[in-house]
Amino acid sequence: MFPGKGTLEMAKWLEYCLETRAEGLDDLTAALTARGLTGLVIEDEADFRRFLEENRQYWDYVDEALEERMRGAARVKFYVPDDPGGEAEARGYLAGLTNVSVTVTPLEEEDWANGWKRYYKPLDIGKTLRVVPQWLAGEPAPGRVDLLLEPGLTFGTGSHPTTQLCLEAVEESVRPGHRVLDLGCGSGILSVAALLLGAASALGVDIDPKAPDVAYENAAMNGIGKDSYQVLAGDVLGDHALQKQLAGGSWDLILANIVADVIIPLSGLAGPWLAPGGRFLCSGIIDTRAQEVRKALEANGFTVLAERERKGWYAYTCAWEKGRG
Repeated sequence: MFPGKGTLEMAKWLEYCLETRAEGLDDLTAALTARGLTGLVIEDEADFRRFLEENRQYWDYVDEALEERMRGAARVKFYVPDDPGGEAEARGYLAGLTNVSVTVTPLEEEDWANGWKRYYKPLDIGKTLRVVPQWLAGEPAPGRVDLLLEPGLTFGTGSHPTTQLCLEAVEESVRPGHRVLDLGCGSGILSVAALLLGAASALGVDIDPKAPDVAYENAAMNGIGKDSYQVLAGDVLGDHALQKQLAGGSWDLILANIVADVIIPLSGLAGPWLAPGGRFLCSGIIDTRAQEVRKALEANGFTVLAERERKGWYAYTCAWEKGRG
């Protein structure tokens, strides 16, 4: 698609979007490839649905904007320079194609690299937190603690109700000197928030090997170093050595903004990891699974101290009593 940064200064491009029927998508792709066109972007609702179904254990929700974009999708996109040579190249690729609707959109390389950033704005959460995209950093709002974030395109930004619910619970629960364990830390937003609100140290864990780099970058933006913040990549449910390591932590707060299918088995592990008086904060629970998760928590010795709900999503603040469950 686009050349790497620095190839052309503020290069301009034309995006050609070819809409077809689902049954014609393979033939269209083959025809373009045979004409020497590489770097195709293929958007197919059937493949998208199949991918979701085959990997459904990893999420309880899908971004609504993405779902809308993929509804009925059977399209191919390619890119050429926005100049007479690029347009002539595109005409050659398109010559003789039938049953295809073509839309051409001018783009600049800056649109490709950073256009998504316009959708992120500072977001007030709870009584004191304010999540701010790094490129909008400025003077802190009066009475607010700014949490700077470079969300990228992969991890949470604080905009989803599940993250907001958990951030509100963190704000309510964290105390100076607390030790925090953030399971499924992603961008590090929850553990970094806890540190900004007074926690002494935090450990993040995520199954995605990219998470440590992202979380460390976000922590550094907020003046937090590795002396107080560590991030590990690993599978908390499947790695017994990691479980043993976490069990020795005596954590004041354990955070889990994940999904019900992970929180349920995690509820059987997390209780003994808490320090006396510690709290387990879990979120990412869709309403149709809320009672199931609550029953699992109670069966494993937790008492639900607070329940939060927003837009069909639930979060629980829990205490654990040794010998219960």
